[in-house]
Amino acid sequence: MCGIAGTLNLNHNPPVEDGRIRAMLGALRHRGPDEFGTYVFQDEISGVGLGSARLSIIDLGGGQQPISNEDGTVWIVFNGEIYNYVELQPMLEKAGHQFRTQCDTEAIVHLYEEYGVDCVQHLNGQFAFAIWDERKHILFMARDRVGIRPLHYTLQDNALIFASEIKAILADGRTEAELDPVSLNQIFTFWSPLQPRTAFCGIRTLPPGHFMLVDPDGDIRIEPYWKPQFPDTAEPYPYTLDEAAQQLRDLLVDATQIRLRADVPVGAYLSGGLDSSATSALVHHYTDNRLETFSIAFSDEAFDESAFQWQMAEHLGTRHNLITCTHEDIGRVFPDVIWHTETPIMRTSPAPLFLLSELVHDHNFKVVLTGEGADEFLGGYNIFKEAKIRRFWARQPESEIRPSLLSKLYPYIGGLGQGNDAYLRKFFGQGLTDTAAPDYSHAIRWRNTSRSRRLFSPELQAAASPLPFAAQIPWPDDFDHWSSLAQAQYLEITIFLAEYLLNSQGDRMGMAHSVEGRFPFLDHRVVEFAAQLPPHYKLRGLDEKHILKRAVRDLLPDAIWNRPKRPYRAPIHKSFFPDGQPVEWAADLLSPAKIEAAGQFNPRAVSQMMKKIARYGRLGETDDMALAGILSTQLVHEQFIAHFHPAPPIDELTDNIKVVDRRQLTVI
Repeated sequence: MCGIAGTLNLNHNPPVEDGRIRAMLGALRHRGPDEFGTYVFQDEISGVGLGSARLSIIDLGGGQQPISNEDGTVWIVFNGEIYNYVELQPMLEKAGHQFRTQCDTEAIVHLYEEYGVDCVQHLNGQFAFAIWDERKHILFMARDRVGIRPLHYTLQDNALIFASEIKAILADGRTEAELDPVSLNQIFTFWSPLQPRTAFCGIRTLPPGHFMLVDPDGDIRIEPYWKPQFPDTAEPYPYTLDEAAQQLRDLLVDATQIRLRADVPVGAYLSGGLDSSATSALVHHYTDNRLETFSIAFSDEAFDESAFQWQMAEHLGTRHNLITCTHEDIGRVFPDVIWHTETPIMRTSPAPLFLLSELVHDHNFKVVLTGEGADEFLGGYNIFKEAKIRRFWARQPESEIRPSLLSKLYPYIGGLGQGNDAYLRKFFGQGLTDTAAPDYSHAIRWRNTSRSRRLFSPELQAAASPLPFAAQIPWPDDFDHWSSLAQAQYLEITIFLAEYLLNSQGDRMGMAHSVEGRFPFLDHRVVEFAAQLPPHYKLRGLDEKHILKRAVRDLLPDAIWNRPKRPYRAPIHKSFFPDGQPVEWAADLLSPAKIEAAGQFNPRAVSQMMKKIARYGRLGETDDMALAGILSTQLVHEQFIAHFHPAPPIDELTDNIKVVDRRQLTVI
């Protein structure tokens, strides 16, 4: 794992400045504190600078970047891991390529020489990289299929500036941060900006499964090389449920084993749920590794799952490490969390994971396995079941079992009283008969979240996009031919997974403490296999991830295997308003003066929300999300616009830096 950065002058002038690259790498030091590297090339056609901040995991002594081909005409900076590099090396050597390292990075360079932009089709891994081809004067950048590793870019002063994180782009010095009103509107609806937007005007993200190619004339081409593909509902499936479950098991075994390839110890997150338990059990069952596991407990019992974590750890005999997260902890670290997310968020869920990666780092681990991806590709979320129930309601309005279905989905509803039961029936009954709408599964959730926009300032409301939800989303041509479950999965994969779960809650929280997450369920072979499964293999009645449960049944205790899906959440208003009063930094950022200075929210509306907390000591679900969104937006404004202070540049006197200077060479 690393952080990468770079710049390409699009008009051949002025020359690349080394200091900008060093400043960008300084802002990425937390991603790769072990080694640094810079590359500068300048001739009469092009000027380019590349930078790498490396977290050493494979070939600790020989993998310092930038890395080149045999004759030094193709150079790469790379963030991520290529898990099939062991298999790629002999194939490439047979084709005549010579390796000088045992590092996965070098395999990408030779694949590019062999296949050009199609090299990405041969990669099994998580990655974002930039390759500079000196002879062709081409910059080639790519991001992994599902968006595990980030890559951002902007155009300023006839230069393309790119980096793993936005703070590095700002550290270059040519870009001033400004919040994008369209993106804020999307965040307060979908929980994240829609690709390729970020929270900032003019700064974009290279979407998952895409590459960028910049030619000698400065023309930029961005194209997809992969996308989630689901079958037509009319297509027959050739395997029985048991046969498919065995195939899934075999794929997961290999996906897990190759993600243990490292020259440092590999641990695992253990949440107490099915997915992380399955991952840890596969390591225990199919390798000789004595696994060390890490988990979060909550002092607030409404969020705590530590009993299941300990049960699974004892079942596997792992060396288990646990951190207990309090309301105070979340309120304390939330400003640091937003410094790393670089975007407003509608939940506090990343904060405990920030603390968890700190625990991992303190135990001298750089790598952990984790279970993300199973819910999206194997039908694990409640939103999939909600949509199924609502479609049944629409088809069978007089059914006698209609009232009991929500109780099966949410067993605790019965204990919350008739008023809450009636509210949920009304909530899930919205737009009930509009089953042909492409966003049918998600529209009521988006509508609920978007109620927070009433807190926007008049200026932000005027600048935000007025388009309906569905009109803001690019729909695949064959979307109408997919099953209703596949349609809902597509929205989760392309919006929630890529831009929130793997980004704000994933990469950024791990890399904040130099910890790399690895995801067996996101192996492209697993996700492509899962996408082709019949819907009833994944969601059987209201039994989520049914095929996964069959595939790993013998590896897990009954209490874990039979356990209903429980969403991962963290407390919000109690973390910022203990005893009804805001913590010091929140009081400052929510003051009328600070709200008005930032310009995103209505000071009076925010004050009314604070009074509600002081009076009642609690907030409803929508207001809770709004509070997280407002506080995180205020923090983004404070940290990146009002007072941006990046880390110091890397220093050639004190840091381990590999310097490659090609400015004096003439390339024929």
